[in-house]
Amino acid sequence: MSVNSIEKLRIDQVDILIDLAAQKLYLPKLNKSYSVSTGLNGIGEAENSGKTPRGFHCIAEKFGHDQPMNSVFIARQTTGEIYSAELAQQYPERDWILSRILRLGGLEPGFNQGKGCDSYQRYIYIHGTPDCEPMGQPLSHGCIRMRNKDVIELFDLVDEHALVYISEHSI
Repeated sequence: MSVNSIEKLRIDQVDILIDLAAQKLYLPKLNKSYSVSTGLNGIGEAENSGKTPRGFHCIAEKFGHDQPMNSVFIARQTTGEIYSAELAQQYPERDWILSRILRLGGLEPGFNQGKGCDSYQRYIYIHGTPDCEPMGQPLSHGCIRMRNKDVIELFDLVDEHALVYISEHSI
């Protein structure tokens, strides 16, 4: 089945719609939207590409229940640190993953699931980022970055296994 036929069958069922062209995340059932930042390297599914994958995904796992805003995560575990400008100066090489993580799992075999293209194995997340980082432009390493208050709200509004669609074209 092609991506286009999958899109037509299930697009009305999605809980989260990510529009890569507009750099927006929508919750169509709740009539909410948020500005995001996606892959600096563009759009694509190949592992080690730093690109944001397209297509149907689900929220495979959620991390950060009840953690304070700006909690720092490494390998999906909190470090006990709270992000600050001073911490950023101390660790300038870190890709800051803050507040909450919603880990995505691809649902389309051979496209965003499976050898060489698997979103889950690529550790593609929706996550918080320092509030000083710009939104509305692609700057991430492939993940979908959000403002911390927004990712916490999203985390509380959607369940694990929620259906996600990432589109390279505005819908």
